[in-house]
Parts: sequence; structure tokens; C-alpha cells
Amino acid sequence: MKIAVDFDGTIVEHKYPEIGKTILFAFEALKELQKRKHKLILWTYRSGAELDAAVDFCKENGVEFYAVNKSYPEEEFDSTKASRKIDAELFIDDRNLQGFPGWANVLQIIHPEDFGMESEPETLMDKLRNFMDDLKR
Repeated sequence: MKIAVDFDGTIVEHKYPEIGKTILFAFEALKELQKRKHKLILWTYRSGAELDAAVDFCKENGVEFYAVNKSYPEEEFDSTKASRKIDAELFIDDRNLQGFPGWANVLQIIHPEDFGMESEPETLMDKLRNFMDDLKR
């Protein structure tokens, strides 16, 4: 699946034009999605030096995107031939209709099969901790 992911407010807290603190489990979840062969697109308002800083920050944290602010790596944007809307099956963004659900819920929504446990943990965070612990083993 091709997934577009916002940066500010989704991967990091809002501090634009600076880079905010990483949101809990953001990079762990992104790496897990990549491991499962999802194509991740960084889809952000940032451009120029601020975009470069965001891309570098993600690389430093182990995530390189399939494409950045485009549908595929080789795309050359031409506003006379196409709209700015990109080709993605899913958008993960803090400005969704009901806001950003958190990375635990993102993983549960995209891969619910991994959260079917016989005895339910107390909270979704417990599920995510168990999931992340399994990944480390």
C-alpha cells in the first residue's frame, strides 16, 4: 500500500519551521510499515531547507521515504498537467477529520491482525508495547 505521511504534528510535534520532539512510537511504526513493504511518502507543507531538514531528520532516525512531496520518486510536478494531490491509498496526518489517532492506533488500523490477542491488555498502549517488544525479539 502507498501511504502518505505528514511530518509536523504527525511524526514530530508542531514546532515549524524547527523540528519538534518526536511523537511517541513514530519511527518504530514507520519502520514496521516499511518492513511490511508499504511505500511511504513524506507529504508535508515543508519545502526548501525546512524540507531538507525534515528528510535528514527522518534518515537519521532510520526512515527513508519512497518519495517526498510527490507520488513517485521520478515525478516532475507540472501544475499545468496535474494537481498537487498525490497518488496514495492512505494519508496519515494530524489534520484528519478526527485528528491524528496516534501511532498505536495507526498500526492497529492498518494491521488489525497483529492485535488479536486471547486476553486483551488493559489499554491500546499496552497492546503497542507488547507488539514492539515482540519486534525486538
